[in-house]
This record gives sequence, C-alpha cells and structure tokens, in this order.
Amino acid sequence: MKGFVPGNRLTLLKNGTQYFPALEAAIDAARHHVYLETYIFRDDTAGRRIGAALLRAASRGVATHLMLDGFGSRPLPTALLQELASGGVQVLIYRPETALWRLRRHRLRRLHRKLAVVDTTVGFVGGINILDDADPKDGPPQYDYAVAVQGPLVAEILIAMRRLWNLVAFTQFSGVRRRSLEPIAVPPPAGNVRARFLLRDNLRHRRDIERAYLRAIGKARREILLANAYFLPGTRFRHALLRAAARGVRVRLLVQGQTDHPFVQYAAQALYGRLLAAGVEIHAYQRSLLHAKAMVVDGRVATVGSSNIDPFSLLLSREANVLVHDREFAAALREDMLQEMETHANPVTAQSWRQVPLWRRMLIWVSYGVARLMMGLVNYPTDDPPPLSGGREAAPPRR
Repeated sequence: MKGFVPGNRLTLLKNGTQYFPALEAAIDAARHHVYLETYIFRDDTAGRRIGAALLRAASRGVATHLMLDGFGSRPLPTALLQELASGGVQVLIYRPETALWRLRRHRLRRLHRKLAVVDTTVGFVGGINILDDADPKDGPPQYDYAVAVQGPLVAEILIAMRRLWNLVAFTQFSGVRRRSLEPIAVPPPAGNVRARFLLRDNLRHRRDIERAYLRAIGKARREILLANAYFLPGTRFRHALLRAAARGVRVRLLVQGQTDHPFVQYAAQALYGRLLAAGVEIHAYQRSLLHAKAMVVDGRVATVGSSNIDPFSLLLSREANVLVHDREFAAALREDMLQEMETHANPVTAQSWRQVPLWRRMLIWVSYGVARLMMGLVNYPTDDPPPLSGGREAAPPRR
C-alpha cells in the first residue's frame, strides 16, 4: 500500500496514566537526542515530571529540544521556561502570542500536534498534551490515546520534527541551534505492523489527514467506529459518512458529552438530525472530557493522532496522525473504544433529538451560523443541515 512503512511495533497508550510513564522512561534512556512537541505544556504535576526528565537528559549531554505552541502553552510561567533553558533544554515557541485581542487568520495556524522522538529508538504520536488530565483532581482522566512507535517509521517522525525545528529556529533568529539535515539512519524492523505517518501543514500536506480519513471511510464495508473530541465536519466528510451508512455500514460516533468548548459542541449538534436520520449512531461520552481522535474501520484500519474533525485541524493547524493497517492493533483500539462507549456514554436517539427544547435549538443554530461564517473564512466547504428535528434524507450521490 502506498505510503505504508512495514516492520514496525506499535503500542497503544491510553490517557496520561500510560503515556507519561512511557515518555519519561524513553527520555531517561536517551543517549543522543530528544525532540518533544506539544500544544499545551502546563506547570503542573505532569509538566514538572516531563520537564524534570528533559533536564536530566540535558545534564547527560543529550541534545534536548522542546517546542511549544505560543497560544496553547501561553500560560506557562516564564520562570519554568528559564529553568529549562538554563538547564540545557533548547526551547522554541511556535508563533508566540503578542497581541491577544487582534483577530488575524494566521493566528489560527497553531502547532497542535503532540509528538516525541528519542534517538531513533522510539517515537510517540497522539493527542495527549503535557498536563494533568484528571479534572477535577483525583477524578477520572480525560479520555485520550497516544501510540508508541518502534521501527523504521520513527525516522519519518524525526525528519518531520527536525524540519520544523530548523524552520522555526531560522525564522525567529532565536539563537537556538539548528540541527543538521543529513540523512537519518533508518531503524531496523521492530515488528510486523504496516503504518503511515500523516502530517497536515500548509504546503505539501494540506489535506493528507482528511484524505486518509475519507479514503478509509469510502472503503468501509461493515463498520466505522470514530471518536473525536471536536466533531464539526464539512460537506465532504459528512457526505462520506452518510454514503457509508446508506450502503449498510454501521457508523458509530463517540463525541463529547462534557465539553471545555461549549460553542463547538453546540455548533456540532446542528448536524445530529441529518446523521441520525441516515442511521448514524451517536454516543455522548459522560465519564470525563473526551479528547481522543481515533477511528477504526472494518477491524483492520485504524488511526490515532492529534487531528480533530473540524476546520481548524483539517485546514489550519499543524497536525500529526499515525495510520495503521494491522488487525491486531485495530482490534485492541476497537475493543477499548467500544468499552468506553458502552460503559461511559449515552446514546443520542432520533426521538430524543426531536424533543430538544426551543431555547437549545436557538443556541445550536446561532452557534452553527457563527461556525459556518468561520468555515467560510478558511474556505472549508459546508452546507445547511436540515431542521433539527431531522427528517429522512437520501445520501448524497457518489462522486
């Protein structure tokens, strides 16, 4: 299959409970270099834990690189950044925020991917930020995933991270050392999993992640299981799901029941009527904040990463996913997703959706109207959904 790299071992990591110990252990084993990118880095237990691991690596002479998004990590205290820098950790801020109240389209182009590479022995791809993911404290953690990668695919992850590091270091004239772009020795095979590293940027890879989703959905014959934190798809994505349901594929969506961004949640609910009328199943996650971005198709193709199904992720932010063609990995992810859906989510039915009170309908439509305006600003194709009460609608024609 085009773009897939064989010979990898992939380990599914759920929530910070599994991810942070794995990341810390990898950093503590580093001998040559560490690269870490994240949208959010907080001065909390998780942030201090990973920060301490980076400082330990730097003290051993490991070339240690940390890139943070200028908006997502804006609350990070200057004192912590100075502590990391003085300890030998090289820190870069992607698009620093200097004018918080000035609206510019380019300010929406964020570093949203969550990646790490240690030497060329292990890489991490996922949706987990560097922050305590239990809210409230000692409560259940955010529901999220990351993947630990060993094998030849690690080289592709490292190349992407090194290129961005050099680009940001060059454009900011920060004095941070740029890294050599000499060819990387490809790690030997570590398993038998075929996987592909997917990027979304504003040059060569503008639609790679969206196309991978659409291609997998278009080939589905039995089942699509999709969990996404901020689910606000445009026309192409929505029609792909409707066509899949029309040809008899069981389509199940796991979306937020609790949310940290009510506007996005209300806007997304304007689409529920059409999806439910077409036979798409929608489940609202209730145990904690759903932050996962994952999909399994027909029990054989799976993806995990940072990309939401909304215009900001699919057209503006820098994102990264891993696409996996392996039945064993897909089965493990599917089993965990189904367990969360069946245990901690409430189904949204067509009948209950027709009974939505008027005040909530108005809030949903206002939110969706604003969202459509924002989609237009970024040229993200959309159309008007039918009334909230739904109504049987034929799937869009194949094209």
